[in-house]
Amino acid sequence: MDVGGLPTFKEIRAVAWPIILSLIAQNVVNVTDTAFLGRLGPIPLGASALGGLLYIAIYMLGFGFGSGAQILISRRNGEKRYEETGRITNQTFLATSLFGIIIIILVQWFASPFLNALISSPDVGKATIEYTTMRIWGLVFAFANISFRAFYVGIARTQLLGYSAAVMAVVNIWLDYTLIFGHFGFPAMGIKGAALASVIAEASAVVFTVIYTLHTVDLSRYRIFTASPAHRLTLIQTIDISVWVMLQNFLSLGSWFLFFVIVEKSGELNLAISNIIRSIYMVLIIPILGFATAANTLVSNSIGAHGSRYTAQIIGRVMIQGFWYIIPILLIAIVLAKPIVSVYTSDARLILATVPALRLVCGVMVLFNAAYILFQGVAATGNTRITLAIEAFAIVIYLWYSWTITVVWKFSITAIWTNEYLYFVLLGILSYFYFTFGNWRRKVI
Repeated sequence: MDVGGLPTFKEIRAVAWPIILSLIAQNVVNVTDTAFLGRLGPIPLGASALGGLLYIAIYMLGFGFGSGAQILISRRNGEKRYEETGRITNQTFLATSLFGIIIIILVQWFASPFLNALISSPDVGKATIEYTTMRIWGLVFAFANISFRAFYVGIARTQLLGYSAAVMAVVNIWLDYTLIFGHFGFPAMGIKGAALASVIAEASAVVFTVIYTLHTVDLSRYRIFTASPAHRLTLIQTIDISVWVMLQNFLSLGSWFLFFVIVEKSGELNLAISNIIRSIYMVLIIPILGFATAANTLVSNSIGAHGSRYTAQIIGRVMIQGFWYIIPILLIAIVLAKPIVSVYTSDARLILATVPALRLVCGVMVLFNAAYILFQGVAATGNTRITLAIEAFAIVIYLWYSWTITVVWKFSITAIWTNEYLYFVLLGILSYFYFTFGNWRRKVI
């Protein structure tokens, strides 16, 4: 496949599908955690949502660094500067590992006072602290996986992502069953067991990926795992692109955490409903995330090889592919909303309250597909300051709207989730304006 030219629909799918499969496997982990903890009651369910969102918000800092590295790797791959892709990857490993260790230490020190200050319910607060202080130990392994992801997506060899995520999912499901409820001679650890299972699963994915890389990648071509002194210019370029993506991703996931804090103020039932919706939502949008990531790497590779010649066509083709997959999925989810929610809980009241909100959220996926693929196209140009500005503006309006309808006006949980429509309308319009009026064609990285 010529990743620098205009890809066919088949070639787009060849890049996107392994990413989609990896996201499916990762979300099996989230669904399993939610389904198992839902059997323990609304407090562990709500606490795992808050702790999980805090972890993901921190994780997205590292993911942002990896995304910036991926943009550079894609560009250098399109330019056929293969050794440079390995150099960027090696420095990403070192930087994210150091960053992960620092974050783990900070969370162990400050998680308790931070979460107690934010969460109204003492029981939810205690459970959230238990989950977070255990879950954070997986951060170094998660960051290593991010570095591998940046390399493989950047060179458009995405098959590895599906394999490693499948390993992680299998390990996590088995350990969830074993550690949450106490099977096979292990103690029942409850919410703490779910966190420990995720840590071990992330470590297993790293081990698998290292073995896969050693056996399948031409190390002499890419120079990955090769000891070399830090290259100042490469590091500066990576940081210059990545720092804005880090902040943007942290804002994005941090806004979800703050949204759940806002929802928690309306009651434990609404928090449990929102956790179920979030878990289902993250599964339903997997094709969008996969195709958006494909758009990012294909656009960046294409700019490296041909300049801006194919950018609009690539984004359009990827967007069409996303619609083909997402529309049938959202229609099925709307029709089967009640059985889907029943997977997460047997509480009739919780099911009845969740179904209308889930159906409303399904409708936003059409906007999500168009806006997010366009937004990832903006990121692929390398002007990550612009993506941060777009995200920040949309999030400020999103959180203001969420606070107003939840705390001030006290609307129903279904009405509260209309905030997703507002967010993606803003994201799409601002991204379109940048492509129409911005100077992205002159951006050099």
